[in-house]
Amino acid sequence: MSPSQQSFYKSITSYPAFLWYMLGNLPSVVFWGSRLQKLNLEECHTIVPFNYRSKNPFRSIYFSALSGTAELASGILCMLHLSGNTTISMLITGFKADFIKKANQAVTMKCPAGKKISDTIQKLKYSGDVGTVTVPVTGYHPDGEIIATFEITWSFKKR
Repeated sequence: MSPSQQSFYKSITSYPAFLWYMLGNLPSVVFWGSRLQKLNLEECHTIVPFNYRSKNPFRSIYFSALSGTAELASGILCMLHLSGNTTISMLITGFKADFIKKANQAVTMKCPAGKKISDTIQKLKYSGDVGTVTVPVTGYHPDGEIIATFEITWSFKKR
């Protein structure tokens, strides 16, 4: 990891710093109780608990909490790869979700697309260059059962 990536890693994996960042930028993540579980250059894992703030009237985790936590897993991974590079902006341009099983326990979202993200960012050389990458995120129950799959398309633009 580069020094700027190490700095970002330290700030986002510290729970108080994570909490303050999320309160300012994604307060719904704090409301649901979603947390960062694992982060490195290859993958990111986030978790959304099954609690009164994240569940719906059907006694499962609300789709928006699942979707938001999946976006968080891919977004933090993108931010890690962009840390220190203020000349590239990022934006979600596509989102596809398949909900396979009822989410009635905590769900861990795993995004293993660090290499794809890094390769896309590395291709941006000149101002105005745009790159897109579609990353998979999969949600699992604690027993390893797949709950949902997501395909999130991120667009990066060199300023």
